[in-house]
Amino acid sequence: MLAKLTQSAAPLGQAALDKATHAVLVLPFAKKLDGMREVPALERLRAALKRRDMKAEDLAKTPVSVSLAGGGLCSFVMLDAGKSAFERQSVLRRAMMPLMEEQPRELVLALYGSAEARRENARVALYVAWLNGARLPTRRKKPEVRPLARIRLHGARDAAGFAEIAAVAEANTLARALTALPPNELTPSMYRQRLRQMARSRRWHFEEFDMRRLRRLGAGAFVAVAQGSAPEDAAIVHLSWRPQKPQGQVALVGKGICFDTGGHNLKPAKYMAGMHEDMNGSAVALGLMQALIERNMPLSIDAWLPIAQNHLSPEAYKQNDIVTALDGTTIEVVHTDAEGRMVLADALTLATRGTGKTGGKPDLVVDFATLTGSMGYALGSRYSGVFATSSELARLAVTAGEASGERVCVFPLDADYEAGLESKVADIKQCTLDGEADHILAARFLKRFTHDSPWVHMDLSSSSCSSGLGAVGTDLTGFGVAWGVEFFEQWLATHAALPAPRRRKAK
Repeated sequence: MLAKLTQSAAPLGQAALDKATHAVLVLPFAKKLDGMREVPALERLRAALKRRDMKAEDLAKTPVSVSLAGGGLCSFVMLDAGKSAFERQSVLRRAMMPLMEEQPRELVLALYGSAEARRENARVALYVAWLNGARLPTRRKKPEVRPLARIRLHGARDAAGFAEIAAVAEANTLARALTALPPNELTPSMYRQRLRQMARSRRWHFEEFDMRRLRRLGAGAFVAVAQGSAPEDAAIVHLSWRPQKPQGQVALVGKGICFDTGGHNLKPAKYMAGMHEDMNGSAVALGLMQALIERNMPLSIDAWLPIAQNHLSPEAYKQNDIVTALDGTTIEVVHTDAEGRMVLADALTLATRGTGKTGGKPDLVVDFATLTGSMGYALGSRYSGVFATSSELARLAVTAGEASGERVCVFPLDADYEAGLESKVADIKQCTLDGEADHILAARFLKRFTHDSPWVHMDLSSSSCSSGLGAVGTDLTGFGVAWGVEFFEQWLATHAALPAPRRRKAK
């Protein structure tokens, strides 16, 4: 539940500020404070800047906090419209973190500058406040963890625009909260039950492909991974939504490995810790679906979530096994810790076939997965890597990253990389043992199961970033939700503008 918002177009006065316990004052970029006489507590800010030997314009990089006459804490920050979305989100997060550490029940946000600047800056400030005011699941009894309950906004009003921002913040929080759950509280059966309840409450169509059904269909890639776990509670969950007048149909696919031991190629303790977060891709896909629907995006949406665990047992799949995927492709198993691409292979086949009771082949498929360690080595945890089947989709992915503050880097998907996956005993190898360019090889492996559908794959190297990233102050970032909203808005505008023959050919 996000903090409740009250809005006022009137500026915040000194008397009201002195009553606040926690406040953030967002100023327009300027080299001097001389033209900001309407800003309260200005003399306190001047004194703080002088003490720190800072110039006014430095507030665009380094926010300053001051104590108020009434005992409250106030942060001053400038937003430079010339800076990127990521930079503006980051400086706002730094402004809010000293306040959020005190777990306030109420936050005052005050905007200054032109009407247009106030409205735009309010959207960014609210997004950051909502994300960092939420509290992720914890089982600590003391100290009590309290979420932010109220936000009082001064200087801007925009009911519809702020509701859209709230939808993205709520979806990001959903993705982070699911990912934060310990593995004994989010087993595949528990996850499936949560999804069933969520679909029922939101009137989404819910369908499950359980192990019995998947065996009957011949989904050997998914079954190979899931068969090592007891009980057999794995499944591919299909969620769908159909608006009245859709302008496109999209499929979201998200890796949902609730815990990854590595299987027979067992992870050492250092790398097994945190593997309850290996279902983050499914949480991002779920959160994105929720955000798109809440924002009334005219899209038919299918989400395909392969939910399983990768355990070590006598029944677990092994190196050198040969399994047959849902589309008939035979796969030589090379490493049991490369399970993500296995479960995604069959999920992508279901998604691109338009399988399920709601039916319909998608115009575009986007998948999310914490898939490869090599993407982390390539980018660290501040960018995520994407692959796309066309230069147009690649450009949209990058511009969506720039607009959302969730930055992505495009990697090559050239066919000659697939030479590394050639097998002497099957149609394709699952991976290689040398690890070279594994993120690219994984993408080439997955592409085979998209069956020439337009496709974007995101390898979530930035699903977790120590001390936060961009707008988010927690290690878990929810990366991909805000990016996905921007991406589909841009794609829909481009897609809807295409003439009918070209759209049919693109399918």
